[in-house]
Amino acid sequence: MPIRGLLVPMSEQEPSPPTVELVVPDSAADARLDAFLASQLPAYSRVHLRRLINAAEVTVEGRRTKAAHRLRAGERVRVVLSDPPRKAPQPEDIPLDVLYEDRWLAAINKPAGMVVHPAKGHWSGTLAAALQFHFDRLSGVGGPTRPGIVHRLDRDTSGVILVAKDDRVHRLLAAQFERRTIEKEYFAIVTGQPDRDRDRIDRPIGLHPYQREKMAIRSHDSSSRQASSFYEVRERFDGFAAVRIAPKTGRTHQIRVHLQSIGCPVLCDRHYGGRAAITRGEIRRQPEDAEVLLARQALHARSLKLVHPETGQPLELAAPLAQDIEAVLAELRAYRSL
Repeated sequence: MPIRGLLVPMSEQEPSPPTVELVVPDSAADARLDAFLASQLPAYSRVHLRRLINAAEVTVEGRRTKAAHRLRAGERVRVVLSDPPRKAPQPEDIPLDVLYEDRWLAAINKPAGMVVHPAKGHWSGTLAAALQFHFDRLSGVGGPTRPGIVHRLDRDTSGVILVAKDDRVHRLLAAQFERRTIEKEYFAIVTGQPDRDRDRIDRPIGLHPYQREKMAIRSHDSSSRQASSFYEVRERFDGFAAVRIAPKTGRTHQIRVHLQSIGCPVLCDRHYGGRAAITRGEIRRQPEDAEVLLARQALHARSLKLVHPETGQPLELAAPLAQDIEAVLAELRAYRSL
């Protein structure tokens, strides 16, 4: 989850371009300026934020500084957003698997391969664009590029994702995520065998020191934050296992990094598992069979348990396993049973 700063309201007479002011919280002490801004202003790329820093459009306590400047708790960071983010995505008639819907919120079974919101290289075909087409009303709390989006899933992770229809509900749901009262459960197929049938993984996660798109277990780094996940082995196979995993915190790539850290990376996780696909022949030990069964990480957001923000009633939202994961499970049960 991003480090959260304190937004200080600006004057209603503030001229264009818009300006925001952030107060550095204790949790962001010693963070790099560019990393802190990227966590607070996700609609802007880190490259663009560095341009603003270099152009003196960002000041810390009224002084110009560098992207690598280490922040102190309580410092005020002022940002002139000279290039506002893109407008709301254009509605696109993309089919959606709606798991639940009422007047306040909805739950979608996101397919693997769908990006949640527009970003560099993914300006169309997003969940946000599909939501714009299918729903008349969506919250705007997340900004113009994230209509209704309360949380996110990685592009190649399938499963249940929440959508808010108004700003009040969005904030109430976000507060539940922040307090960690929403129970999240994922299903994964991993390579290798966990040593225990169930265990808790408590290892801090931070930015990878060399690869920008990855995270890593890092104990002594300013970007590191405590992370906790509980897993339970549901089935064991020869060389593989099916696990239920419940993240207690919400760090970027948390489940994937934690499972890799115990020697059992998610199957077909190209970043953390060293392979991008698996064929039927590999499972059956028949090299001539090259039919690809899975070409993305075998990770599925199975369910969310929460309190409905308006009715106050318990609400459980569940998404059935995706067909490609089911296909791999069927082959493992038939050819790799222990």
